[in-house]
Amino acid sequence: MTSGGYDPNQYPQGGQPYGQPYPQGGQQHPQGGQQYPQGGQQFPQGGQQFPQGGQPQYGQQPQYGQQPPQYGQQPPQYGQQPQYGQPQDQYGQYPQQPGGFNNYGGQPADLLTRFGARVIDGIISGIPAGIIYWVITIGIGGVTGAILGTVVAYALMTGYYVLMETSQGATLGKKILGLKVLAPGGAAKIDPVTSLKRNLFVALNIVYCIGAIASFFLAIYIAVTIEQDPNKQGWHDKFAGGTQVVKG
Repeated sequence: MTSGGYDPNQYPQGGQPYGQPYPQGGQQHPQGGQQYPQGGQQFPQGGQQFPQGGQPQYGQQPQYGQQPPQYGQQPPQYGQQPQYGQPQDQYGQYPQQPGGFNNYGGQPADLLTRFGARVIDGIISGIPAGIIYWVITIGIGGVTGAILGTVVAYALMTGYYVLMETSQGATLGKKILGLKVLAPGGAAKIDPVTSLKRNLFVALNIVYCIGAIASFFLAIYIAVTIEQDPNKQGWHDKFAGGTQVVKG
């Protein structure tokens, strides 16, 4: 015991009792007696500990140099599937992997297969529509007969696409090549208005002469958008609210 009642062995510099080990991961500062425990800093006044990055979470030991997770935040998992309530894109569709399976389990059909189905459907619906066109044109004659024949013929062809898609979920050409049309949201059948929207380029032919030109360029644009879209949805699919042609 030294003069004045101060024992250096009992109260060494910094206030740590003699012979008592320091906390694990801690470090004794040589000046001022400041202690740095694992992941935080100990201040002599008040003894409050502030771990790096904020207050420690309940039941969690802060690690040195580690930022604690925010309340309610979960780290992303590798290959995690979209959860309920995930934001949709501008067409009301959920994000999909390019060339992969969509949210309803169907693989998007490629452009070549869809083009082949259109050719088959064009033959199936075009033969009777062509016969009716020539009957009207010859029977009435002149420009009036040609205009009326065009209107009736392409109205029948458009009706074929709408009727098959709304009742069967696919046209005959698509059925032959193993394709089907899904409504927005993955429903098996689509309503007549939605089907008419996605077959607008066919219906444009009803307008004599000008409609055929507009339909031709629109068909080219649709083909380009199908090829460029990762989910093989053309402009007409998105215009109809998000329909999709899939295999199966």
